[in-house]
Amino acid sequence: QVQLVESGGGWVQAGDSLRLSCTASGDAFDNYVMGWFRQAPGKERELVAAISWNSASTYYSDSVKGRFTISRDSAKNTVYLQMDSLKPEDSGIYYCAADLGITTVEAMCIMIKAWAHLGSWGQGTQVTVSS
Repeated sequence: QVQLVESGGGWVQAGDSLRLSCTASGDAFDNYVMGWFRQAPGKERELVAAISWNSASTYYSDSVKGRFTISRDSAKNTVYLQMDSLKPEDSGIYYCAADLGITTVEAMCIMIKAWAHLGSWGQGTQVTVSS
């Protein structure tokens, strides 16, 4: 399984933007569908965005659709999450995740409730949005 390292989190005000990065190592990056999850205190971890290996297919949760954009750069083994018009409810720890057995965005979406079974996780990056 691939190793993942997130970066780019921080403290911002409502309406601001942040770009998160997740860099992969240890396996062929293009083998993986990539997902961004977030977890707020006291809440369940949720899938906010996912992208197929060739960027042809993406998924966004209803709560971020139209404000967040997921993308990937195979030359840099990196997946990004551009977050615009941030809201306080976007606060939480953001994780990128992948699993060699997940080969489509649809399969990643099925893992929304079974996220603990995904094989690769980063350490997470904190995003705090103040009102």
